[in-house]
Amino acid sequence: MSKPLCLVIDDEPDILELLVMTLKPMGITCYTAETLAQAQEYLLEYEFDLCLTDMRLPDGNGIELVTTFGHQTPIIVITAHGNVESAVAAMKAGAFDFIAKPVKLLELRNLVTTALQLPKPENQTKPPQKKEPENILLSKLVGRSEAMQTVRAKIEKLARSQAHIYIKGESGTGKEVVAHLIHALGARAKQAFTPVNCGAIPTELMESEFFGHKKGAHSTAHKDKQGLFQTADGGTLFLDEIADLPLHMQVKLLRAIQEKQVRPLGAAKEIPVDVRILSATHRNLAELVKQGQFRQDLFYRVNVIELYIPPLRERLEDIPDLVTKILTKLKSNEYHQQTTISDKAIKSLQAYSYPGNVRELENMLERAVTLCENNIIKHQDLQLPEATQPNHQEQTGFHSHMEEVERNTIMNALTQTQGNKAKAAKLLSISYSTLRYRIQKHQIKYK
Repeated sequence: MSKPLCLVIDDEPDILELLVMTLKPMGITCYTAETLAQAQEYLLEYEFDLCLTDMRLPDGNGIELVTTFGHQTPIIVITAHGNVESAVAAMKAGAFDFIAKPVKLLELRNLVTTALQLPKPENQTKPPQKKEPENILLSKLVGRSEAMQTVRAKIEKLARSQAHIYIKGESGTGKEVVAHLIHALGARAKQAFTPVNCGAIPTELMESEFFGHKKGAHSTAHKDKQGLFQTADGGTLFLDEIADLPLHMQVKLLRAIQEKQVRPLGAAKEIPVDVRILSATHRNLAELVKQGQFRQDLFYRVNVIELYIPPLRERLEDIPDLVTKILTKLKSNEYHQQTTISDKAIKSLQAYSYPGNVRELENMLERAVTLCENNIIKHQDLQLPEATQPNHQEQTGFHSHMEEVERNTIMNALTQTQGNKAKAAKLLSISYSTLRYRIQKHQIKYK
């Protein structure tokens, strides 16, 4: 195998020499440039595996290289110390990552190693074309709608960077699936993908769960334990329902992200960690910042780039494809025969608003498969509300009735589990965070 090829761009000869001296022992062949124009000539002539560029150059800005060549070459931008705005701008333009001056050589070597693991584009000589992606992983996101094509295109682009991404979307839209795809298509694909539901961790155990502990750090610490950051080291940490983190943990999380170090409970020193953060919540983080329930500085850290996942009601044309996939999955998992669905039932599904999104559609079809006869799902098997377009008075009455039914169902589950929320969530077949949200919504107090 030939040596990796790297283009290093800086107008200060001392820094150029330092960067080259750091990369050569890693088996990397380096070309150097001191201007934007010279760098552009090299990038047009050669297929580089990596590019390091200073932000400020005598004849332009390093972000111009990111915009033009970032789709084919991972570009690491070197920014001035503390210049967060420039770093964010570089990441949004498509940079692989950034590193601040003065450059820490160990951090640079780790970053370069990760960048060189990034899969190469299928066609490196042409800019990406607007077409339906053929990547087999992206086929997990079902739907031909324009909304889903946009999501898939963004995932492909975001996978080629190390930016922290905030995935915004309602419950049941598939935020964890999207997070896993960003990881699987990126440079960290061979490392761990570690998902965690922030709302499911008891407050008193959060610090230990995230950062680990040493034996004897507290009464239940019978042996050393790695935290989630250590488990995800070199890979991706997905923080689902990040809005559920209490303020004191938000402060500690911010420090871990900024310093790239964590201190296990009871440890004498901090441990370096290399983790990409993906986060998600069904709540409005920006609104929570205004209300003082979520730290603004943490919001800016995790929300370098926002990825919006549309609700199912905004892409109803994807229903037939989703139904086909779900029914096939049900057949392979639990049922011996393939179930089909009538045209009338499909039209009924396309007239529904799906407050629970794809997850609700899955549950609806699983129930219908059980109820239907002759392996054909008909309209009545779906058990949809009779009126798809009720007047305002009917809608209000129906909504109130359903709210009361939901509240009573949750109360009954809590009674059966003697107030154990985790067991109640399992009994109701919903996530722990969803149950907590419903308890708060209905102001349920269980003693």
